[in-house]
Amino acid sequence: MLSKLFNATGQLPDKHLLFTILSLLTFGFILSSSASIGHFGSYDKAINQLIYIVLGIGVGAIVMKVPLYFYKENRYLLVLLTLALLVIVLTPLGKTINGSTRWIDLVAFRLQPSEILKIVMILFTAGFLVEQEKDLRSPLLGISKALTIISVPSLLLVAEPDYGATIIIVATILVMLLAAGVYIKQLIYAGFIAIVPIAILIAFNKNRVDRFISFWEDDFWFNNSDKVWQTKQALIGIARGDWTGAGLGNSIQKYTKLPEPHTDMIFSIIGEETGIIGMGFVLFIFTYIILKGFNIAKAALKDNRRYSSYVGFGICTWLSMQFSVNIAMNLGLIPPKGFTLPMVSYGGSSMIFTLISMAILLRIDMESRAESSKRKYYV
Repeated sequence: MLSKLFNATGQLPDKHLLFTILSLLTFGFILSSSASIGHFGSYDKAINQLIYIVLGIGVGAIVMKVPLYFYKENRYLLVLLTLALLVIVLTPLGKTINGSTRWIDLVAFRLQPSEILKIVMILFTAGFLVEQEKDLRSPLLGISKALTIISVPSLLLVAEPDYGATIIIVATILVMLLAAGVYIKQLIYAGFIAIVPIAILIAFNKNRVDRFISFWEDDFWFNNSDKVWQTKQALIGIARGDWTGAGLGNSIQKYTKLPEPHTDMIFSIIGEETGIIGMGFVLFIFTYIILKGFNIAKAALKDNRRYSSYVGFGICTWLSMQFSVNIAMNLGLIPPKGFTLPMVSYGGSSMIFTLISMAILLRIDMESRAESSKRKYYV
């Protein structure tokens, strides 16, 4: 069993993709450290971030040795364990920050199960799609099964509440269903049934409604409401950076003006300190990683390894959405929400499980390039 589990592909990770990931990690660590040191006045967050990155790389190195069939065969167990963690969050063991209970306090580390759920749901949905392809093309069975895999984790996330993670996970699953060949009409029904309850819950939350209305007011720049303060300060920082930036460590916004400069609003600090050139670098790196990932998923599909292909497609879809939402939030295109910038923002669970997803993507590529005699273990 162990020999199969750590089955060697005979291939090294793609050096270009690996170098690109490490480059983004290095750049992100420097900028998030600059933002956290300026905001908190200490090196604690920078040291923690370095620990998270090293831990993520270490776990990722182990994950790259695990064949994809392991996740396919154990996906139900992975989902059950993750759902158990989400339930624990709602008990007294859960940690509440800024009105949301999303963490389990492990003393030295705060675990955020919703970050685990993002990758686990992709692994689970990929197996579901491979086994249920015929049923998914049947209108009634397709909708009912799709809604089943969406509903339980969504309810637990909404209870925290974490509407952002709920929307990202639901949208990722729906896009994976579309990629698997589900009829558009079925997908629209499933999406409508899944999204409408979330929209209703948001509508009954006065604070969230007020934030949305304030954001879209015509006199945005003259609105002194706390609900648009974060967006205004992010835009001021980006404008101050101009083309080349104010210089590393020279951001003004990170000190007292901009809330969460090292997490949700890190892109605005990148703009202020490194300018359009720095922001362009981040955009270029992410575009390369995402396009490379989709090509890896496409190569797996050509090799008839449908599970690996769906997993790769799901990972790239999730990262694309999270990246796009964070950038749009920092540029003032949408209201601010708790979305980190993958591999750049400060955060333990987010960093570690994003690096795990990158390791899985590298593993899919390694299996695609393996000798044909070894592919009997690959899915």
